[in-house]
Parts: sequence; C-alpha cells; structure tokens
Amino acid sequence: MEPERDSSKEMQLLSELVLSPAGKPVGESVMSVADIETLEKLASSNHVIMRAFPRLHEVLRAEGNVDSAEGVGSAVQREQLRIQHALGFLDQICSTLRKNGCPAVVIKSLDHWPDLGSDLDLYSDAEANELVRVMRESFRAQLAERSWGDRLANKWNFIVPGLPELVEIHVGRLGQTGEQIAVTKSVMGRAAQRQVGGYQFLAAAPEDRIVISTLQRMYRHFYIRLCDIVDNARLLDERLVDFDYLRSLGLNSGLWEGIATYLVIISEYVERYRGYGVPLPAWVMKSARFGSEQVFFRRDFLRVPIMPHSMNLYAKELKSFLQRGDLRNGFRLSLLPCLATAAALEMKITGSDKGIW
Repeated sequence: MEPERDSSKEMQLLSELVLSPAGKPVGESVMSVADIETLEKLASSNHVIMRAFPRLHEVLRAEGNVDSAEGVGSAVQREQLRIQHALGFLDQICSTLRKNGCPAVVIKSLDHWPDLGSDLDLYSDAEANELVRVMRESFRAQLAERSWGDRLANKWNFIVPGLPELVEIHVGRLGQTGEQIAVTKSVMGRAAQRQVGGYQFLAAAPEDRIVISTLQRMYRHFYIRLCDIVDNARLLDERLVDFDYLRSLGLNSGLWEGIATYLVIISEYVERYRGYGVPLPAWVMKSARFGSEQVFFRRDFLRVPIMPHSMNLYAKELKSFLQRGDLRNGFRLSLLPCLATAAALEMKITGSDKGIW
C-alpha cells in the first residue's frame, strides 16, 4: 500500500490564495508542472479552482515561472468548460422538471460559484415516481444504484447521457437518514431566483444553505472542504444571514449547536489567513460546542473528530426528536450508527462503502 501523501502544504497555499487579502504575498508559489497537477487535484476535490487558480496564475507570471503559469491557466480553462457544460444541463433539467409540475430547488452545487460542485444537487417535494419518469423520458437518464443510505435519505442519483456529473435529487427529506423535514419546508418555501453563469435558477436561501451545509459536514461526512469555508464566509461577510431565523430553524431541527459550532470553526479558520474572522453574534459563538482547535487536516480535507465531538452533536439532534414526540424521524436517525458501522466494515472488506453509505 502506498503511503498517504501529505498535502498539507498545498492546502495551506490554497487557503492563502482564497482567503488572504488581495495584495498580500502568498506562500511558496514557485512549483513545477508536476506540483501544479497535484495542486489541481486538491483544488478540484475542494471546489476552489476558479477562486484560487486565477490569483496563482498572476503570482506565477509575476515571478517569471512560465511553465507553471501555463499549467495553472490550462486548469482554469478546463474547469470553465466543465462548469459551463454542467450549467447548461442543469438549466434544462430544472426547466423541464418545472414544466412537468415537479419544481426543484438547486442546493449545494451553486454555493461554490464561480466554482461548481462535482454533482448537481436538487431538492423537490414532488412525487418521486414522477421525478423519475420525467428524468427518464426527457433526458434518457438512468438511475444509479441506490445505497441503503440513499433509500433512507429518500434521494435518487441519475446518470444523464452527455453529462459527466451525477444529478442527485433529494425528495421530501434531508439528512443522512432522511430525518429532517422541518428544514425541507423552509428550503422550498424560501427559495429565490438566482442568476448564475447566464442562467436563472431557483436556489436555496442563505440560512437554508448554511443548514444544509452543516448537515452534510458536521452530521454526515465529518470533514470540511475549503469551499465550505469560503462559501459560508462570503454569506456572513456580506451580512446576508438572518441569525434569528437561522437559530429558530436550527432549534426546530435539533441542529442549532452543530450550526453554531460549524460557523465558529469557519470564522477561526478564516481568521488564521486574513487576520480577522467573520461577523458572528456573541450568542452564536456561545452556542458552539468546540472550535477549530479540534479540527485537523488529513486526506485532503479538514477533519471533524467523530468521537466524542460529532457523536455529541448527533445525540443532541436525536434527543430533540424524542423530546417533541417525533418518534418516526427519531427512529430514522437512530439507524445512523448502524449505517456508519456497516459502511466502515464494507470499506474495510471491499475498499468501498458505496453500497451502504
């Protein structure tokens, strides 16, 4: 087995490129074409190529590093082509679903703009059978094999001919086990039109974007990508977030402490690279269970400790369901440890957890 590659220096460089103030010198920017290829892979997995590489290109050109600058420029061009191709499909899919009585809100994917996610994620409260029918008939889409987690979460992945990215549609529920329905009402009810890349999309509101991001990072994957930090920091810096509504939504879903913790981690990470954090009310910071001191970099992402930190947040979410008598969704959530254990065993035996997680 090959030793794990240490990409911490590359992560630090990317963080400086996307977070440090304009005009501030970045770290070791002189690199070979091979280093650029490594950096591109890391930037791609963290969805920051379009926000990091243009600045890196300017730095390399100023230093006279022509070969590396050309490598960076080529990476930007490739990513631009991928994004424009994907946006065209996303526009067609959203408009077709709407015309067939299945309106869908774009979630997660557009949060990274001018970058784009590796999947095209949608939320809809239409009937699942109807969504599947429209995708098959209109786009000759095939259903990807559904894992146990997909079935619990009530989501479908579609393989669309001509589109490299999967189209993932969450139907009526959110969360790893589909336990969150309080959040979904807000997502559908508060979505607004957003112009991206020359197209108009129905996209989630800022507060719902933060909640969905928290669900994905703090309660499912237990790692934070650089794009998540940049995306949410931008929302907070531009003061687009109604914290009173966010807190209400978080309390109703049992996610408030996880949300507050996530925001504090983001603020402290941003402060490390630009000298000051994002604007957070004191009562938000007080609600956080821990900060960035507990987060560590490993395997290309910032990792959140599962024990005891994430498990404490999970227990808090489960307790909130039981306290308000929501036994059905509480039962769904209680299956998460079993699902995670099965996924870990499957990963150890086969090298993949796709059939489970």
